[in-house]
Amino acid sequence: MSTATAVVLEIPKRGKAKTQSEEKKQRGVYEKPRGSGRWWIRYADATGRIRRERAPSKGAAITLYQKRKTEVLQGRKLPETLRKPLPSFKSIAEDALAYSRAHKRSYRDDEYRMGILIKWFGSRTAETITPQEIEARFSEKAWAPATCNRYRALLSFVYRIAVRNGKLADNPIRKVARRRENSGRVRLLDAEQEQKLREKIRELAPEREPEVDLALHTGMRRNEQYRLRWEHVDFKLGLLNIAQSKNGHRRSIPLNEVARKALEKLRAQQDGSGYVVPGTARGRERDWQRWFEAAVKKADIGRFVWHDLRHCFASRLVMAGVDLRTVAELLGHRTLQMVMRYAHLAPGHVRQAVDRLVAPQGQDATGTKTDTEKQ
Repeated sequence: MSTATAVVLEIPKRGKAKTQSEEKKQRGVYEKPRGSGRWWIRYADATGRIRRERAPSKGAAITLYQKRKTEVLQGRKLPETLRKPLPSFKSIAEDALAYSRAHKRSYRDDEYRMGILIKWFGSRTAETITPQEIEARFSEKAWAPATCNRYRALLSFVYRIAVRNGKLADNPIRKVARRRENSGRVRLLDAEQEQKLREKIRELAPEREPEVDLALHTGMRRNEQYRLRWEHVDFKLGLLNIAQSKNGHRRSIPLNEVARKALEKLRAQQDGSGYVVPGTARGRERDWQRWFEAAVKKADIGRFVWHDLRHCFASRLVMAGVDLRTVAELLGHRTLQMVMRYAHLAPGHVRQAVDRLVAPQGQDATGTKTDTEKQ
C-alpha cells in the first residue's frame, strides 16, 4: 500500500521574498566572521552538550553537520580529540617561545614581540583569530612595513608550531598580506664625521674604540660581534669564523690589517671569559648604547646607530668596486635582495656596463683592443 506524500509550497508574502542566501541557509552551519571563508557547525551531542567544529568549506560543513547528527541519533560517542578544548592563542604562543628559546638566536626579540601579541589575542581561541583582525591591528599601530612584516613572521611561526604539534589544522597567517618594504635606511659616515665620532669615543671610552674598528672592517652584526669567542678567530689564516649567523648558517670573514690590530688590542684586554670583547660575560654587550650613543650625540653627526657601522662596511666595499655577490657573502645574506640597497653606490661599475653598448667593435669600453681583435 502506497503512502501519499503531501507537498506544501510556501508562498512568501509580498515584499518579503527570500534571498538566495536565506534559501540556502543550513541549520547548524554558519560562517564566522561573515565573508571570512571560515565555516563552522554547531550541534548538541548525545549527552546534550553543545559542540562546535570547523570545516574547510560550506559544503564540507554541511556534510560534517549531517554526519554528526547521524552519530548523535545512533548514540555514538565523539572521538576523544573532539572533547578537548580548542587551544588559546596564549598557549600556542608559549609553545612557540619554548621552541624559539631552544633553537633561535633571536629569542629575545621573539619574547618582546610575543608580549604584544599576547596582549592582543591572549585569551582568544587561536582558531577564531582572522587575517582581517591582524591587518586591523597593524593599521591601528601605524607601524612601518618592516615592523609589520616582523610581527607577521612571528605570528606565522606561532601557528606553524601549533600545526606541527597537532593543535591546529592550518596556518591562517598565510592569508595576511606581506607589506612592501622600501630599500631601507642607509646611513653612512664621511671622513669628517668618522673623525668627530672617534674623538668623542676616545674622550668617553677610549678602550672601546677597537670594538668600533672591528665592526667597521668586518661588517659583523652586533650580536655576532659580542658573542664572538677567541676560538672563532684564526690569526694564521686571517679569518673570523661565525659559527651561526642570523639565518642559521656558518660563514667566514677575512681579516684586513685594521681588523687584526683591533683584535690585538682586544686580546690585550682579555678577562678570562673567552669572549673577544672583554666583559661580555658580565653583560657588557648590552651597555654599548650608553657609551656609543653618547659619543654620537656629542659628535653632533645626526642620527647614527650601531647597526649603521655594518652599512658603512657594505657601502665602502661597493664604492671600492667589490661586486654585490661578494658583499652579500661577507654580510651573511643568502640572497642579493638585501644588498641591492647599495647598488647605487657603484656608479663606475654601472657606467662601464652601459658604455659597452657604444664601444667600437673589437674594443672594450676603455678603447683597449679585445683579444679577438688582437689576433
